[in-house]
Amino acid sequence: MAIAFLRRYPTGHAAAGLTEATLAAFLRRIHYCGRTPVAVLLARLRQAPASGISATEAAGRAVCVVALLDAIQVTSSRERELEAEITERLEAHADAEVFTSLPKAGQGVRAAALLAEIGDVRSRFPDEECLAALAGVAPVTRASGKTRSVGFRWACDKKLRAAVIDFADDSRNASPWAAKVYADALARTRRHPHAVRILAPGSA
Repeated sequence: MAIAFLRRYPTGHAAAGLTEATLAAFLRRIHYCGRTPVAVLLARLRQAPASGISATEAAGRAVCVVALLDAIQVTSSRERELEAEITERLEAHADAEVFTSLPKAGQGVRAAALLAEIGDVRSRFPDEECLAALAGVAPVTRASGKTRSVGFRWACDKKLRAAVIDFADDSRNASPWAAKVYADALARTRRHPHAVRILAPGSA
């Protein structure tokens, strides 16, 4: 919807003459769902701060806006093609069911990312603690004499950590167990990133 609108009205100057009737007609043409009333959308447009540029400069910038929209649409199309390719290769993998069965892992990019980063060599991670440590979601304990501290694990596989944390963060929306672990951790830490890292070892 945003791309269609910007193609038609790429600058504030182009949208300045919009009325409620013309905006409503445009939205009907692009099959807008109507979630927000036309009057509200038009009011938001009129409340936007003025650009302070001349009509000539606005016309030049409109060319740039349209060019950027073309680039966005090409990128989005290529992204969909890559996601389809990833899904196809994931489905053909022997361990696909292991990863796609995880809560909120789905059949596409998230499950494929977990498979790509964890791998299919089972001996690499003899237990969940090894996976949590390499992914950087388990804290590291440092002790020297009478001094002992527990802190964030900086040395880890950053891509694996990103994949595990992404999965853990969304798993709480499908798993009551994960939701409770996250809620309890958030109540203690008051920090979302910390709470997700606490959840991640159990999810992994």
